[in-house]
Amino acid sequence: MIKVKKEGVVLEKTSHGFESIGVLNPAILNENGIIHMFYRAVSKDNYSSIGYCRLKKPLIIEDRMEIPILYPQYDYEKKGVEDPRIVKIDDVYYLTYTAYDGINALGALATSKDLVTWEKRGLITPQYSYEEFKYLAESRGALNEKYFRFNGKYIVPKKNGKKVLLWDKNVILFPRRINGKLYFLHRIKPDIQVVCIEDLSELTHNFWDNFLLKFSDHIVLSPKYDHEVSYLGGGCPPIETKEGWLLIYHGVHDTIDGYVYCVCAALLDLKDPTHEIARLPYPLFKPEHEYELHGIVNNICFPTGVLVCEDTLYIYYGAADEHVACASVCLSELLKELIT
Repeated sequence: MIKVKKEGVVLEKTSHGFESIGVLNPAILNENGIIHMFYRAVSKDNYSSIGYCRLKKPLIIEDRMEIPILYPQYDYEKKGVEDPRIVKIDDVYYLTYTAYDGINALGALATSKDLVTWEKRGLITPQYSYEEFKYLAESRGALNEKYFRFNGKYIVPKKNGKKVLLWDKNVILFPRRINGKLYFLHRIKPDIQVVCIEDLSELTHNFWDNFLLKFSDHIVLSPKYDHEVSYLGGGCPPIETKEGWLLIYHGVHDTIDGYVYCVCAALLDLKDPTHEIARLPYPLFKPEHEYELHGIVNNICFPTGVLVCEDTLYIYYGAADEHVACASVCLSELLKELIT
């Protein structure tokens, strides 16, 4: 098994109102030697925004803003801007996040040219009720029963006057165009799906109708091993290596003490990331320390950001939904283990 070093907690909550309950699930960007961290900050009543800090080295915080850099502004995100991931494609920074309105949780996007001024581009995942989703997705055969198990609760037509939609989270862009096209991962439980487009303007209702009509073709990873048997979801932006796209994701399994979130690894084909090359048959790491086992939500290691420094891969993750922690692993050894 791969040797993983738990580096410990990197970022803690403060007394500032916007992050007084917890900090977690950070996006990481290394730009010209400066390490940027955009993290989910939680205030009372589970109200989330995005905080920002700058790291001097992979584990040392150099500067930290005392106010959020992104916060709820629109109805579709009025209860939370959550779980950011970030990539730079050409000269544009793409920050994806989960927009929560108190009922629906859907993938959204903000873009920037300078990491300071952000333009919110709105929701970019399908906006369907569960019954609408099921009608389209089963056009070529029955869905895995887990789709109903995890999403059947969204059958309720309306709640507080608002249409109840199928949750679609963990939107993660690949960090460059592949064959001239944009690819991104997203997650409707229990699987990870992949989208391929030339431009964001393509993401219309008609696009998603056609996507769902061929839904099974777009599933890139499904639960396979015991540690991910319940469901899985995207984690960090894929890392381009000579062996393929290295994907660090989360796998979830149920226990008598509730769900346990582990950190997992897989390889996707460089030219066709809809194709899985390899997957670790065991978790890369799992909750074991106090800061991972007990917190706002227990037993969680939720990876969302990575940093490559020579042959060391730093994986940043939310620990028990309360802290930002980091673990490191030898990148070449991990790739070797995956392809062996």
